Amino acid sequence: MANPRQPRDLIFSLSFGAATAALAIAFMLTVVATQPARAQTYTVLHNFTGGGDGFYPKAGVTLDQAGSLYGTADGFESYGYGTVYKLTHQGSNWSLNPLYEFTGGSDGANPEARVIFGPNGTLYGTTYAGGTYNGGTVFNLRPYPAVCKTALCPWAETVLYPFSRGADGYYPSPADLIFDQAGNIYGTTIAPSGNGVVYELTPSGGGWTESVLHSFSGYPDGAGPFGGVILDNAGNLYGTTESGGTGSGQGTVFELTYSMGSGWSESILYSFQGGSDGGVPLVGLIFDPLGNLYGATSDGGSGGGGTVFKLTPSGGSWTFSLVYSFTGNLCGPEGKLVMDGAGSLYGTTACDGAYNQGSVFELTPSNGAWTYRSLHDFCAGGYPCSDGRFPLGNVVFDTSGHLYGTAEQGGTDDGGVVWEITP
Repeated sequence: MANPRQPRDLIFSLSFGAATAALAIAFMLTVVATQPARAQTYTVLHNFTGGGDGFYPKAGVTLDQAGSLYGTADGFESYGYGTVYKLTHQGSNWSLNPLYEFTGGSDGANPEARVIFGPNGTLYGTTYAGGTYNGGTVFNLRPYPAVCKTALCPWAETVLYPFSRGADGYYPSPADLIFDQAGNIYGTTIAPSGNGVVYELTPSGGGWTESVLHSFSGYPDGAGPFGGVILDNAGNLYGTTESGGTGSGQGTVFELTYSMGSGWSESILYSFQGGSDGGVPLVGLIFDPLGNLYGATSDGGSGGGGTVFKLTPSGGSWTFSLVYSFTGNLCGPEGKLVMDGAGSLYGTTACDGAYNQGSVFELTPSNGAWTYRSLHDFCAGGYPCSDGRFPLGNVVFDTSGHLYGTAEQGGTDDGGVVWEITP
């Protein structure tokens, strides 16, 4: 029988893959025996310096089957145009290898999303800017075919699609790409017109063809799909927008459904009002095994620091329920949640927490209610926050129940950190 505390990756992103990564299916469990993190030890694994390792890691990390971590660092002005890196555990230490440094030209600039493993075991991601038209890119990284004989082994980049700054969308959102079973890629952009699109990339003739599945208009369908999309097992897409919708325009949860002859159509599952329900959902969604959706808002709620919410399907509609309200000031979660096998939720807040510099949290269900526990509050020692500050990305478990993530700033050079919480 499966360990009831194994984490469930229900976002169809293949984030666990190595060279033989296989396609995931919505509602399928990532089968790893683990225990949830208990916040007993917090460790900084890497301090970003602004050199070849990059600066300002906005996104979280991805694990391979060997336990290595992969991620991106954004870079900023004099610190370059960003990197993709690999962290490998060597004895009691971790060693960082920059896999690719962006030049800001046709190869792209400023990666703000995670890299994920595709069905062929190589890495896929986006850059916010750069590319042929400076509208951002979708890219692929793979090792060079020749055997690497040096300590640092860079990977080769291929741009799959450069956004044209037109109706095809541009400025890809800081969210994971996802694959369907046929190998098509789905993602979102936050432009044009500040509204954004949902797009699909289809492999064709050795290249990739982009199709816009939905262009957002702000009202009533929402605007700014920062959180990307996920797939269910019927091929429907689900996501959030950070603004727009009906009522006070505080964002939406949406579904895109495909039908032959008419293409893709959007349905609004929920429009946020910015009160006790929260507002400005920058975070994408996850499924639980029963088909319920979970997500978070960065604003609103009774404590002013954002919320975690649940949407339950019932009779062709969806019922909204509040899971938790954070205390803070417009600084709730900006990275996707993860659920363990016991149904507990884990994530980060951008700048809530005891010191207003962010936190890592656990929400545990019990008798119809949820109990909040802080696993780490950043910057307990004061500025410059050697443990990091402003965690904007997701968290991930390894097979031993260790929890990993990043903080965008703080650390020895105030360029951000990669961290681990050990049970």
